[in-house]
Amino acid sequence: MEVEEAFPLVGQMGPYQVYLCVLLAVLLQLYVATEAILIALVGATPPYQWDLQGLSSANESHGNHSVSEQGAFGEWLLTANSSEVRKHVHFSSNFTSIVSEWFLIGNASYKVSAASSFYFSGVFVGAISFGQLSDRFGRKKVYLTGFALDILFAVANGFSPSYEFFAVSRFLVGMMNGGMSLVAFVLLNECVGTAYWALAGSIGGLFFAVGIAQYALLGYFVRSWRTLAVVVNLEGAVVFLFSLFIPESPRWLYSQGRLNEAEDALYLIAKRNHKQKCTFSLKLPAERSSREAGSFLDLFRYRILLGRTLIMMFTWFVCSLVYYGLTLNVGDLGGNIYANLALSGLIEIPAYPVCIYLINQKWFGRKRTLSAFLFLGGLACLIVMFLPKKRDTGVFAVVNSRSLSLLGKLTISAAFNIVYIYTSELYPTVIRNVGMGACSMFSRVGGIIAPFVPSLKSVQWSLPYIVFGATGLLSGLLSLLLPETLNSPLLETISDLQVCSYWRLGDEAMSLQALDGSQSGDKDSSTGSGSEDEEFYDADEETHMIK
Repeated sequence: MEVEEAFPLVGQMGPYQVYLCVLLAVLLQLYVATEAILIALVGATPPYQWDLQGLSSANESHGNHSVSEQGAFGEWLLTANSSEVRKHVHFSSNFTSIVSEWFLIGNASYKVSAASSFYFSGVFVGAISFGQLSDRFGRKKVYLTGFALDILFAVANGFSPSYEFFAVSRFLVGMMNGGMSLVAFVLLNECVGTAYWALAGSIGGLFFAVGIAQYALLGYFVRSWRTLAVVVNLEGAVVFLFSLFIPESPRWLYSQGRLNEAEDALYLIAKRNHKQKCTFSLKLPAERSSREAGSFLDLFRYRILLGRTLIMMFTWFVCSLVYYGLTLNVGDLGGNIYANLALSGLIEIPAYPVCIYLINQKWFGRKRTLSAFLFLGGLACLIVMFLPKKRDTGVFAVVNSRSLSLLGKLTISAAFNIVYIYTSELYPTVIRNVGMGACSMFSRVGGIIAPFVPSLKSVQWSLPYIVFGATGLLSGLLSLLLPETLNSPLLETISDLQVCSYWRLGDEAMSLQALDGSQSGDKDSSTGSGSEDEEFYDADEETHMIK
């Protein structure tokens, strides 16, 4: 039998697969989230004072001084050397960060955003390279190697002797963290039945949000940035130790023709699912169906694919830009930074069930739901620019930059979840992986740029929200140009895409039939008869499309 036929025998979601979900979709994502947004606390700017003779008669505190005094101090920072800054600037807070360690203020403040961009640049490289490595050397080996190096480089963060060492190690952490988490996602899916792939993927996204709140709680108790950067890896070390004993992906082993090893992996799953009596023998299929191969250039060669690709690339870019931009901007919202960061993570939790419900309703579907969440998120961010600066009384005690930022985070999280499902349905099977990979690359570019957007507040305090809002609104409008895919047949080839584009014309197709005569009539009838046998896509197969 083939490997897919063996899973009903060994169990598609038995006790052992539940354990793998807890390990790879819950505990691992809690750790991945802490590394992804580490800079939110490690790079926070503590309050500081300056003592400059001739500029002020007394010490002035950052955040509690006039505009003219701040301007004079800012001008001095532009010309002062490192030793002068260390002499006259004094940080006064109960927590430390790389800002207070290396005095990253003034014209050096960009280095905080740069460190975060280095991380997402590493994720970009890791997502590309680890996928290919895992296809060649196996899921488990690449996952464990990347995980071990991830922990090693992350611990090195906490012992960084200089900013330059810290920045380089952040890039390496991003490469390992992004790569190994992607491989772990695939490994988990390949160890459970296809009916549960969506469940496994949704659990991972949900607990990534919980991981943000967990990191805020840990940061509240651990106020030294060096200690915090090391302590967050304890959870990763525990997950790594348990991961040593998980099996290799039976589906990958089967695809490599290593049938004996695939059987051993399946028997291990069956044993731990308490199905001792199941017996089977794997065999490769006699004939493997040949299918036309798609290339990256195909995304731009066909007019239909070109429009969908450009819109989805921009949408993925916006989702990542706004998501990480709002998350990393929590330090500028006022109030308690730890509470803001925790709320930023917890606010995502309702987004998952709400968006899954809406995208499966005929009156909303994929397209309208995605557009609505993008538009609502962009509108929430744009409203911030109309708020008065002193907005702590009356209605502005509730409607402020903090609440609107959290609303934007909720909606963009929902949009991010939808865009995975929607994109996979827009592309035919032969080019789906290529399309998802291309869109994902633009998502990484958004993550690289995101850390620099909050720094635009130095030009105008609401400018970051204007950027988030404008891009959100634009992507929401553009997504309306895409076709609805709810209850549509899953396309297999590019030629299917061409046929369905005419099939969806509805009444216009009838007029074309009258103009073209019997030739078009035959085409329409063949399409109609074929559609009866089409297998409609179910949202429960979301993760299959993502992989």
